[in-house]
Amino acid sequence: MRWTHTFIPTLKEDPADAQIPSHKLMVRAGLIRQLVAGAYCYLPLGLRALNKAIQIVREEMDKAGAVEVHLPVIHPAELWQETGRYSDYGDNLMKVKDRKGAMLVLGPTHEEVMTDLIRHHVNSYRQLPLTLYQIQTKFRDEARPRFGVLRTREFLMKDAYSFDVDLAGLNKSYDAMYQAYCRIFDRCGLKYVAVEAESGPIGGDASHEFMVPSENGEDTVVESEDGQYAANVERAEIGPFLGDVPPESQAPLAKVATPGHSTIEQVSSFLHCSPAQMIKTLIYVADGNPVAALVRGDHEVNENKLKRHLGASQLELADPATIEKVTGAPVGFAGPVGLKARVIADASVMRVRDGVTGANEADMHLTGVQPGRDFHPDKITDIRNAVAGDPSPRGNGVLRIRKGIEVGHVFKLGTKYSAKMRAHYLDEKGKEHPIIMGCYGIGVTRILSALIETNHDAGGILWSMGLAPYQVLLVPLNVTHGPIMEAANQLYQQLQDQGVDVLLDDRDARPGFKFKDGDLIGIPLRVVIGEKGLAQGQIELKWRHEPQSWNVPLEQAKARILEALASRTAH
Repeated sequence: MRWTHTFIPTLKEDPADAQIPSHKLMVRAGLIRQLVAGAYCYLPLGLRALNKAIQIVREEMDKAGAVEVHLPVIHPAELWQETGRYSDYGDNLMKVKDRKGAMLVLGPTHEEVMTDLIRHHVNSYRQLPLTLYQIQTKFRDEARPRFGVLRTREFLMKDAYSFDVDLAGLNKSYDAMYQAYCRIFDRCGLKYVAVEAESGPIGGDASHEFMVPSENGEDTVVESEDGQYAANVERAEIGPFLGDVPPESQAPLAKVATPGHSTIEQVSSFLHCSPAQMIKTLIYVADGNPVAALVRGDHEVNENKLKRHLGASQLELADPATIEKVTGAPVGFAGPVGLKARVIADASVMRVRDGVTGANEADMHLTGVQPGRDFHPDKITDIRNAVAGDPSPRGNGVLRIRKGIEVGHVFKLGTKYSAKMRAHYLDEKGKEHPIIMGCYGIGVTRILSALIETNHDAGGILWSMGLAPYQVLLVPLNVTHGPIMEAANQLYQQLQDQGVDVLLDDRDARPGFKFKDGDLIGIPLRVVIGEKGLAQGQIELKWRHEPQSWNVPLEQAKARILEALASRTAH
């Protein structure tokens, strides 16, 4: 492609609304343009890179035995009502009404639609196993779309669904998809880590997320020091503390007035104690029943863990009226001492000495609180978010925390959808069973932003060979110089004939301007043809990510370029 024949609207300055490097660079390099909040136009360079990602995904899914389909974006609300997700999915579910008054859903994911397809066409064990996938536009009504294409309302996703007769089959399908994901992200040039994860609104009993570590990621990755354990913060377990148990405090239990002070920050400042010395008591409603969750004042309750330990289907924070009914006090003064409710305590709470907690009375707190002496939890377990320095659950050092960008997620769904939607099969004896399902998603548009977020420099983007919109940027320094353009056009045609994606910068512009644009859009290999070099029969080659260039004879240019590309592609 010739630069003058395509559309690459590069910008010198960062867009005012862009906060992170990938968003800034994708706009400045002319890859995308925002239409409305959370929805982007993909311009020629961006679309070429996106199509490269799509092709890699498609090739690896096909290699793993999955079969491609294409399903509608518009779903009848009745399918989502069958599974309960019409209400459970929350405000992110985009709902519309057609001219006949029928309620429709703009699909954020396709479990219901795919299960409906299978239940109408699969009824025998002889038709299984089966894995179907699609690459399709999704819609989620994000409250705060931001960070460019990292968090949008409209995005492109690859979602696959496996269907098996038993758990052994599911495990095999899951492993095939897991390995395919590793190959996909390797080919895209992403540095990723697979972490244990919560299934969230998708459901299921086991899942992994594929995270690209990045300081601007919106997800939190918890890892052991040796990297042998990794989970997202919603799932991360905390190992037992191996040090000595602190000696019991001799401080007496005392009630103190704390007028107008209800938060951890306010009370710790007022009573001159550390937040770690405080016992935070949160009242939840689990399947209609109140329960108190205890964590240290400097920790946060992990509601996923709490929900699992309670075996609850529904869990939510109690409203002020319920809190006052359970504790006898307004919000901010709850405590475990004398509390008439089920109490679940995080293990770290039991190590608190001379603690401070609410007195279940307005404007009052207790000091000198001793867990095990002044209150006895109904259950002691891990119900909080991990923090840096916590012991690893696998006994391999302490945990560290870093941010990450989620680019893929795989789930073992089991029968969550097939049972509710009666997607059943008959076994060899004619007995009916719900089909065992798995679900596997990749945020295709996120692949691009994750790569750029973690691969850029002061000049612009550093594309991987797998995703670069073009492999070679051919730069004639003076397009009005006949011999330069003759050499450039000849080499351009030779590379195209060899199947090389090459962009010829045929603009009549200063070399420095062209070089800056070239660095910005990040094409991996730059080939420069100038008057001085040409006079010596030489052209210049330079990798975008390396400072040094080198010269090659013009008559060997095609072979040397192909050789250089092959060496990088092999890596």
